[in-house]
Amino acid sequence: MEMNKSMSGTCNLLEKTKKSIEEISYWTWPDLLVALKHCQDLQTVAASSGILDKCLDSLVGRLAISSEASPCASTSSPDSSGFRLSCDTRSTESLKNSFSRATWWFEDLSVLSPNLMEMLVKSMVSRKYNHVIISRFLFYYQKSKFCTASSNEKRKVLEVVIDMLYTLDPSSVPCKSLFGILRVVLSLNISKSSRHKLETMIGSQLDQATLDNLLIPSPYGTSYLYDVNLVLRFLKAFLHGGGWQLSPTRMKKVASLIDLYIAEVAPDPCLKSSKFLALVVALPDSARDSWDEVYHAMDIYLEVHAGLSEEEKVKICCALNYEKLSTEACIHLSKNAKFPSKSAVQALISQQMKLKNLLQGTNSTKLYSDSPCNFAESRGKGKKDEASEQVVLYSGRLDNISSDNEKLKAHLQGMQWRVMELEKVCKKMQTQMAKIMKSKVSSHSPARSLPRLCS
Repeated sequence: MEMNKSMSGTCNLLEKTKKSIEEISYWTWPDLLVALKHCQDLQTVAASSGILDKCLDSLVGRLAISSEASPCASTSSPDSSGFRLSCDTRSTESLKNSFSRATWWFEDLSVLSPNLMEMLVKSMVSRKYNHVIISRFLFYYQKSKFCTASSNEKRKVLEVVIDMLYTLDPSSVPCKSLFGILRVVLSLNISKSSRHKLETMIGSQLDQATLDNLLIPSPYGTSYLYDVNLVLRFLKAFLHGGGWQLSPTRMKKVASLIDLYIAEVAPDPCLKSSKFLALVVALPDSARDSWDEVYHAMDIYLEVHAGLSEEEKVKICCALNYEKLSTEACIHLSKNAKFPSKSAVQALISQQMKLKNLLQGTNSTKLYSDSPCNFAESRGKGKKDEASEQVVLYSGRLDNISSDNEKLKAHLQGMQWRVMELEKVCKKMQTQMAKIMKSKVSSHSPARSLPRLCS
């Protein structure tokens, strides 16, 4: 009988509540907050009766209206000490200095439970509420809840916040704030699903990250210094999740960031060669215009890991794009005993091809002209000088090349001889031009055509 009385009383209460809900459009903002708190205490009953949905719909509707007009404190009655959606202009203007038009409701709704907050955000998303504002609210909610929450409560809050952020437009979620959440996540055992979503969101914005963001300590129980596996997952998310948005500019930003990161982790004596190599090859070759930074990082890594086998060193060095190494880097590599001999040869062959192209361009340049000025402005002289300088640089180091590279040595010597011959011809031409110019000035007669010095 007591149970029947209790059920009867509950039914009567629900009927009265439903009747009251019909007038929800006339409720004040504080009335809505009180109703939501009661729904939170009796969420199962409130959800099944439809009361919770009506409260959330009304709440989100008023928030949408408030994005156009700031709420203000009502002074009409003691019960309306919170915010109302309609107020006079003077009151609205007086609150603009203390409350943002977009975020005035953050503190009021931060008292909601994670489950109710999740329902609220889903309702806001379905009604196309501003994703930037929703994102700011979620970060605010996470921080406000952490003040008094236990470890389990923090984990639940983080999972809900991450799951809701994942439903928003990625451009509305700041990368810096995501890294802030990641730092908190490291100390909490959140679900794999939520962690994967967080890493995916960060990866999709990796071009906005900084080196400090990526220098995350490795998980407890591992020997290496930084969490390289996490950065590799970021890279995977960036490449697979970017789609058409992976512009060359974004790729090059990430490549520059990763090159800095590789240089930072290279001195770690516990970093395995497989992980180091995975970082180097994670991005496509087109992402880098120069591989000098990667070479310098490899130099550091091989110095710290002197005990690597020759096979491991060759695997690492095979990842280098020698064609995108500067002349200085190639010269340094050719003398670098830490690198396998094959790498030194490869670097020299790469530079040989560049020299060959320069010399071909020089030989094909027109070495005579109707006007002395044309020769002075031609690109032949510049290319000749560059080719000459590079050949001289290498010729001084030919003795360091092993006996296995006699063909390369002979070829470079031949190029050096051809450059020297070219220099003689150019000097002879310069002398002829000087005589012609002197004759022109003294006699004021028209200049003769230059003789053909090269057949």
